[in-house]
Amino acid sequence: MIRLLIADDHPVVRAGLAGLFGNEPGFDVVGQVADGAAAVKLAAETRPDVVLMDLRMPVLDGVAATAEIVALGADAPRVLILTTYESDDQILSAIEAGAAGYLLKAAPQEEIVAGIRSVAQGQTALSPQVAARLVQRMRVPVASVSLTARETEVLRLVAQGQSNKRIGVELGIGESTVKTHLLRIFEKLGVTDRTRAVTLAMERGLLK
Repeated sequence: MIRLLIADDHPVVRAGLAGLFGNEPGFDVVGQVADGAAAVKLAAETRPDVVLMDLRMPVLDGVAATAEIVALGADAPRVLILTTYESDDQILSAIEAGAAGYLLKAAPQEEIVAGIRSVAQGQTALSPQVAARLVQRMRVPVASVSLTARETEVLRLVAQGQSNKRIGVELGIGESTVKTHLLRIFEKLGVTDRTRAVTLAMERGLLK
């Protein structure tokens, strides 16, 4: 029997998943929560085998909640991300946080059920789309990614916590130009937010 905790901030989705696995042989739904903090708390209390985790939730998002659940210890529940989002940045963040799998809500019911069974058995579950994106990401040579001098300046100021407006003043350019530079940086690095851009640039030696 696989003990399952469902974490999703959409009531209809939670109810649908609970109904699905409540009727699926070999599953026991031990709880449902609407935010990441509640997921961590209930996971610590009930110790399910698998936490089915959405990414975007209030209080604590899915990536942060995954990291806290994984940190519960050797008997920590396994976390399987189930979301509608499939950007490289979100996938990598979830995997780095310790998620054992990443599936999309649009996946067939059989794929989701099989994914949870695999994760419960200590294996990894990735939707075909996610697996393809990870493979493609690994094929891109680190050296092929480079930032212009101006992009590096912008990212350096972002790392210092400066706002777009302040960066524009510092560099003598318009705020809209700063946004354009950031969008190009995000595209080159395959990320969707400032924090991940800075972190990845440092990891790749593009930013000291």
